[in-house]
Amino acid sequence: MNDWETPDDVRLSPRERVALLIIEAELRQDRRLAHRMRATPGRSRLRRGPWLLLAFLLLGCASVFTAVVGIQTSDPSLLWCFALLWPLTLLQGFRLLCRATRRRPPSGGVSPWL
Repeated sequence: MNDWETPDDVRLSPRERVALLIIEAELRQDRRLAHRMRATPGRSRLRRGPWLLLAFLLLGCASVFTAVVGIQTSDPSLLWCFALLWPLTLLQGFRLLCRATRRRPPSGGVSPWL
């Protein structure tokens, strides 16, 4: 049996231990990496993104519809629906804009709108 087959028996030299401690300390300071490591595996940014865009588009359509129909019919319930939907639409739009302008690593290659 060679050394590669028994990883539990591997001994590090003092120089290698110091190098490993330095690498671990630098990795602990990387907040973005720490956040990614704590994230749940099933909820990646790629899976959440289309839902945010879809929610924004649906809320926008519903807001415009309730505003136009509410103004035409002068129905207070429709105007109240618009008053409730519009802030939610703005919030989703703000979240989408924040995600699109977030700094990404150069190797990202993923569309910010997804």
